[in-house]
Amino acid sequence: MGRAFEFRKARKLKRWGNMSRTFTRIGKEITICVKSGGPDPAGNSRLRALLANAKAANMPKDTIERAIKKATDKDASDYKEIVYEGYGPFGIAILVEAATDNNTRTVANVRSYFNKYNGSLGTSGSLSFLFEHKCVFHIKAKEGVSVEDLELELIDYGVDEVDQDENEIIISGAFEENSNIQKYLEDNGFEIESSEFVRIPNDLKEVTPEQREILEKLLEKFEDDDDVQNVFHNMKEEEE
Repeated sequence: MGRAFEFRKARKLKRWGNMSRTFTRIGKEITICVKSGGPDPAGNSRLRALLANAKAANMPKDTIERAIKKATDKDASDYKEIVYEGYGPFGIAILVEAATDNNTRTVANVRSYFNKYNGSLGTSGSLSFLFEHKCVFHIKAKEGVSVEDLELELIDYGVDEVDQDENEIIISGAFEENSNIQKYLEDNGFEIESSEFVRIPNDLKEVTPEQREILEKLLEKFEDDDDVQNVFHNMKEEEE
């Protein structure tokens, strides 16, 4: 199995297990997306992908419609997407993706979490080289289409991994190729169940059980913050 598949398995069920937090995160993404690309899914490919994510998360239809309507309101919050980079304790690299309407508040909170656990907030771009920015699509397997054939077909569209997990196919490629991959899948009748952007660490660092416990507390601090959308790190996951 490919790195994106293993990374996704490790994250599954560990992040955003709380339904209300998941709805808040998707709602913010919809707001940002509608403000930049309009409220019509037919003309906004990113919005189409987010609506699939909302459906996969069992987000109620009226909640989705409210999020789109709210985004078109001239008084709606204007969220800015920001990535904070820093080192946690024991030399673990951490990238925090946030969507905030008040960067002063958010950066102060993020810095305080790092400081509390003897970490440090770095400058923008200082740690991004330690991670690969990827887009990942989860699609339904299609009768008569093999994973091998699909992978060969998608190489020209920036895809570097295609894996199958039961009736689901997981496709990953460079972040910049997201639109091209989505267009191919839609044009060729594949059902996109969900998609996401991830940052896969190039190398994983081993930690002791005691160190892991401290790091997990720091990661929980980030994930409990309302402004935080995603948290990525290069700590090796615990063996099952």
